[in-house]
Amino acid sequence: MPEKLYGKVLVGSEDVVRRAYEQLARQPVDLDLTADDADDFDARQTTLGKSVSVTGPGTFFGRMRRALTFDPSPYPGWWLGRTDLPDSLPIPVAVHNVWTAARNIVLHCGAPRNYMRMVEHIVALKVGLGLDDVLIKADSGDPPLFDRGSMDLVEAVEQAGIVVSRQKPAAYVTVKEPVTAAAPNGGFLTILPAEGNSRRLVVDCAVDFPSVIGGQRIVFPVTRRHFRRGALARTNTTVSMMIYVKTIGRIFADTRNLGYTPANILVAGRRKYYNEPKLLHNGKSLEAVWHRSCLDLLAAAALINRVRLAGRIISYKSGHVLDCQMVAKLYQLNLLRKMWSPADDAHSDTSPHLRL
Repeated sequence: MPEKLYGKVLVGSEDVVRRAYEQLARQPVDLDLTADDADDFDARQTTLGKSVSVTGPGTFFGRMRRALTFDPSPYPGWWLGRTDLPDSLPIPVAVHNVWTAARNIVLHCGAPRNYMRMVEHIVALKVGLGLDDVLIKADSGDPPLFDRGSMDLVEAVEQAGIVVSRQKPAAYVTVKEPVTAAAPNGGFLTILPAEGNSRRLVVDCAVDFPSVIGGQRIVFPVTRRHFRRGALARTNTTVSMMIYVKTIGRIFADTRNLGYTPANILVAGRRKYYNEPKLLHNGKSLEAVWHRSCLDLLAAAALINRVRLAGRIISYKSGHVLDCQMVAKLYQLNLLRKMWSPADDAHSDTSPHLRL
């Protein structure tokens, strides 16, 4: 591994990063898909061909049915609108609207009640499907939770169809230099600049749990086909957390009604899974790392508003808090640069809106 591949450390200690990179270098890659260089994203800005709705049990109120409606957006970017709060403005999907990322990413704008919890599994579709302009209408701040990760949402988008929204090239950005954010636990997130004028985003993601999940690592270019594969991956939890949620956790607001079931979450013990894991490769489940890479990590990239990110992301034992800190630093320190193509010359209004 080249010396100081991680570049400038924006968050945390360089000593932590150096040790973590040494650990990552010792972790083998379970699945490498980088030989697949097929790009299935439209080069122009995209939206949905029609409105489509999907329903499921609430994430935090499992006895309630919750609905999401995906609409073609009249505005650039992704927006979340609460239909139960008709006087509230839609929430822009952008890092400056992150209220908290402690357990999951919560976006908020304006009035205190105008928020949406656990948005990561929704907004990841922006990056994973190359879908630029969408208005998502929700009937509460509690999104539905599905038994198949985010596959219900992917299929809804496929049903609606992805179409060109504007006859303009999609706007791309990359980082100006290699940058890294690190956590005290040894987790880190690195973003490397695009190679030349390549618009490809490559993910190198590794997790390492003290459970049957263990170490898992995959490397892949972000395409609709690969994202569709990873969208099946469920959140993972421990046996003790499942017991906590169903017992003492009922006392606390953030877990009282958490709708986890053996169908919609992967339950991992020290030596075995307590339900059937998915996404097997050579007999080993890679569900945890597929979830982390597609439905968590790409959600953070989606917080870079109104543009697509190109380059390479390396993630090792990172999480929502570090992800959001990294994206915020990219804006605070002016570390993103626009990427242009000859097609942009005919469109003077393709600014990727890098300002907060």
